[in-house]
Amino acid sequence: MFATLSDRLADTFKNLRGKGRLSEADIDATAREIRIALLEADVALPVVKEFVAAVKERARAEEVSQALNPAQQVIKIVHDELVTILGGETRRLRYAKTGPTVIMLAGLQGAGKTTLAAKLALWLKDQGRTPLLVAADLQRPNAVNQLQVNGERVGVPVFAPEPGNGVGDPVAVARQAMEEAKRTLHDTVLIDTAGRLGVDEEMMQQARDIRDATQPDEILFVVDAMIGQDAVTTAQAFLDGVGYDGVVLTKLDGDARGGAALSIRSITGKPVMFASNGEKLTDFDVFHPDRMASRILDMGDMLTLIEQAEKTFDQEQALKAAEKLTGKGGEFTLDDFLQQMQQVRKLGSMSKIMGMLPGMGQFRDQLENFDEREIDRIQAIIQSMTPAERDNPKIIDGSRRSRIAKGSGRQVSDVNQLVDRFFEARKMMMSFAKGGGMPGVPGMPGMAAAGGRRNKGKAKPAKGRRVSGNPAKAAAEAKAKAEKAAAAPANPFGSPAGEEIDYEKAAAALDLPKDFSKYLK
Repeated sequence: MFATLSDRLADTFKNLRGKGRLSEADIDATAREIRIALLEADVALPVVKEFVAAVKERARAEEVSQALNPAQQVIKIVHDELVTILGGETRRLRYAKTGPTVIMLAGLQGAGKTTLAAKLALWLKDQGRTPLLVAADLQRPNAVNQLQVNGERVGVPVFAPEPGNGVGDPVAVARQAMEEAKRTLHDTVLIDTAGRLGVDEEMMQQARDIRDATQPDEILFVVDAMIGQDAVTTAQAFLDGVGYDGVVLTKLDGDARGGAALSIRSITGKPVMFASNGEKLTDFDVFHPDRMASRILDMGDMLTLIEQAEKTFDQEQALKAAEKLTGKGGEFTLDDFLQQMQQVRKLGSMSKIMGMLPGMGQFRDQLENFDEREIDRIQAIIQSMTPAERDNPKIIDGSRRSRIAKGSGRQVSDVNQLVDRFFEARKMMMSFAKGGGMPGVPGMPGMAAAGGRRNKGKAKPAKGRRVSGNPAKAAAEAKAKAEKAAAAPANPFGSPAGEEIDYEKAAAALDLPKDFSKYLK
């Protein structure tokens, strides 16, 4: 959603790199570019003015003028101000001390309240709560049926005494739901209310009546992040008419400019508490202002990625794979490779996962064009192999590759690429697992860096070393030296002590995976 804003800000910061000090003209030009970027992203004008003023004031302060790297300081200032307008701190749900916690969802029709109710119910269930969904949207056709279907999908019961489609009293349903929750010992009640195509008095009155009948602990206003500035207007109108405690943004995976997400907290004063960013019922999480600001500035969101991995990955399976990569639990096979890919797939789309990594904004076009069916093709190829071939891919010769290609409906070249990719990936993963980094790569953990200075020429014998002119004696000395080296303990730095290393020659001889070397430049 914030792709355009991220690109504009990235271009703005490029102009600051390499500057030893920032002049007034540099600060004014940067502020102007940030203002244009925010306005193009559909951020409300009062928010833009406040944001740019704060950035300019801090950019003129001592923290930037005396900094070694002014450009990085300005990026930090923009990050901090983004966090501020997004809410500052993460706002958590308040739970009732006694009785069931009541959460009321409200918003316009089409914002995604009914789907969001099921997503929130699943999230609460994962938190150890026992939620009850309440079908109080009796206006929209099939709203009750939709909630029942979604409730069944997430394994949460739905209280729906009325059929809906214009039949029934939503206030009475909400009252009955409170009694039902106490009787069935549910600790959380989620009330899905009716929306309208626009804010009107009838909608406001119905929401007020449900609020007064249930006394909710949290009222969440559901906003479609794709409707732009109108989202802010609607949120303010509903705040004045009914009131609410927090905002939930839906459809954050859309291609809109995202100004509503940046404006709504500053305009209404109410925090964004949750964000929905996909069609799956698991595409839902707490809204973290600092993480969203990092995403906008292409700094990645590693914390969210780690949290999702912890929820998704099979710890026992991952431990077995790690043992194999360190040589303790057998050899890492194609079956293990496929299991790891399937685990990664559970995290969501590959483009979304890669988008959480720092600096991936420059590869946005490639990520958007990534074919998510590639894992299906890999799975088909691997499952067309015999158990022996999966355990030992080295035995896969030409005839076997032809048979595997026919069995999986792919080309022989696809099988060749997969086998080659597997060996490269295994080699790289084993390097990381054993040495904590890519061996021999300067500047990375595990590099070959024993006690020699950088030498651009050919390696020379150490000073004072003499070689006998007698061939027999020279051979005997070489043999003795080899035996001594074999008996000596392994040098963790990969170089005999005292010998100099030709780093350029060693780097040229690195056997890196395809297309990997460009990331080391």
